[in-house]
Amino acid sequence: MHEDGNDDGHRDPSLAGTGVDQTAFLALERELTVLLRRARASQGEMAREVHPDLEPSAYGLLVRLDECGKQRATELAAYIGVGKATMSRQLRALEDLGLIAREPDPADGRAWLVALTQEGQDRVRRVREARRARYAGRLADWDTREVTELARLLHQLNRGMEK
Repeated sequence: MHEDGNDDGHRDPSLAGTGVDQTAFLALERELTVLLRRARASQGEMAREVHPDLEPSAYGLLVRLDECGKQRATELAAYIGVGKATMSRQLRALEDLGLIAREPDPADGRAWLVALTQEGQDRVRRVREARRARYAGRLADWDTREVTELARLLHQLNRGMEK
């Protein structure tokens, strides 16, 4: 039995007769469930490391800004998959914490660009470096090619989920 108790032998009737290997997709579902549960817990820990008052869901916004630089709120909302109101609330909270700043978009005076402040950059990068070090420690017995292949497959999965 798997640690989350999902290995109960049930088969998905919706896959019956489709020629799809049910066992493989059930295993995929089980492992993704465990991974996502751990990722949510980890995201909360990382958010608290950036700032004790940071909501776990806002951590992804900070990472996106760290990787891509200045962006419009509408771009961030589309990337994260939330509505304008939710994005506005999260950005206000990040601004109140001093982690982001808004500036007028030079391409469109009606729009604003959001960017990490220096404090935000420093905090996010410190947490991301610590996270990568934890991954390196936990996967130290993996071959570098396996880590590269896992990253490639996860990227392929994420791209497939965008469709």
